[in-house]
Amino acid sequence: MTARKSATDRKAEIVEALLVLSDRIGPDRLTTNDIAREVGITQAAIFRHFPSKAALWTAAGEVIVARLGEAWGAALEPQTRPRERLRAVVAAQLAQIEAWPALPVILFSRELNVENPALRGCFNGALQRFQAHLVEELTEILPRGALSPADAAVFLSSLVQGIAIRWSLGARGFDLTHEGLRLFDVQLALIAPE
Repeated sequence: MTARKSATDRKAEIVEALLVLSDRIGPDRLTTNDIAREVGITQAAIFRHFPSKAALWTAAGEVIVARLGEAWGAALEPQTRPRERLRAVVAAQLAQIEAWPALPVILFSRELNVENPALRGCFNGALQRFQAHLVEELTEILPRGALSPADAAVFLSSLVQGIAIRWSLGARGFDLTHEGLRLFDVQLALIAPE
């Protein structure tokens, strides 16, 4: 006889299924029935763990944000020079997108973000933390009187978002991290030549 999963384990399993199926089906078309089938439970069981679909998406957003934060922290930790830290945090962001291909679609889903202010707040907070990491490192490497670190951070985060969308729409036909870092190096050479 198979042991019942704890509520914590079941919730994690449901969220994981949502993230996987978001890539396969698309976040805007994904139903709780799809998730229930994937997990092997009833739709009603999902609502025993999450009071609404919005709450389920908010939980998924919290998982996404936690994974991003862990990846940024792990990338920044061993680096000693600001340029290395900046490149590492961008590489970590790109690697997370590659690991979870539905990430750009979820982050930019108008339906999800408009209908779920908690999810929107979760993602806005993550974007602000990513920007803060970029600004912190750019403050140390940009020449005085040049582009402001905040503006340069917008350029770099826009590069990451643009390459992620290109990768998603282009059927993932190239190595996202490699291409993203190649373009990062080009952009950094333009805004902060060594």
